[in-house]
Amino acid sequence: MFPMDYEEFRWALGDTATIPLLRNAFDKRISLGDAVHRRMMRDFRLYMLVGGMPQAVSAYIKTNNLSAVDLVKRDIISLYEEDFRKIDESGKASAMFDAIPAQLSKNLSRFHAGEKTEKTADIVKAMEESMTTNIAYHANDPNAGLALTKDNGKYKMYTADTGLFVTLAFKDKDFTENIIYEKLLNDKLNTNLGYVYENVIAQMLRSTGKQLFYHTIPFAEGKKYYEIDFLIPEQHKVSPIEVKSSGYKAHASLDAFCEKYSGRIFHKYLLYTKDLRRENGIDYIPVYMTMFL
Repeated sequence: MFPMDYEEFRWALGDTATIPLLRNAFDKRISLGDAVHRRMMRDFRLYMLVGGMPQAVSAYIKTNNLSAVDLVKRDIISLYEEDFRKIDESGKASAMFDAIPAQLSKNLSRFHAGEKTEKTADIVKAMEESMTTNIAYHANDPNAGLALTKDNGKYKMYTADTGLFVTLAFKDKDFTENIIYEKLLNDKLNTNLGYVYENVIAQMLRSTGKQLFYHTIPFAEGKKYYEIDFLIPEQHKVSPIEVKSSGYKAHASLDAFCEKYSGRIFHKYLLYTKDLRRENGIDYIPVYMTMFL
């Protein structure tokens, strides 16, 4: 079952005004102002926490209790794990799913680096087709035809629903305590949440029908790399997306990509947690407007 997108989530909560407001601001590139933006971010973080699985959304509407929602999500994850055993009896698929938050938090450019066996590729494909995960593949030569240079052995795995991602991230606890949810909701949890935002952006891009691609550029010494989190084709060119959950003034990966592929760039996007603006040729887009890209 595919999760509700953000617009459907707002509808489920009885809100039909927010998305048209955001669409108008995005189309006209109008900042919302601090007060409205803060409210939009809090609403969006609620979506990240509850997720779009209908059972979880229903539980939230009935109880207004995030711990109750978490229990529902844990049941869904258990059902997923049963299905994964049908995909792969060895338990590899289930282990890969459970490890998604850890892998993304380490910023690994490929899941289980170096594994390119046919069996692993088959498992990844089956997980993607089950609509439990979203897979971003490395585009070796980024251009309008991103799929033409897709590297099937180099990929990042995301949960199809970010609400489930949050539960997976705190799965080591008996239940995800309400205090964790409340701190996340109010943006007070002292941790790097960049990988959570990356997951929800992957989810939102997929919900609009886009395939997921990313690209890496090695540093001169070859030990590290610049990474563009997502790439989308636009007007026979490509638009790079860098995701930032906190500081945004440094965007070295976006700069490196645009310098290397200057003739192929249509738009430059930085998705972040602050208000909409445009500066030095970069569109700074609040994460809740990802659906409009």
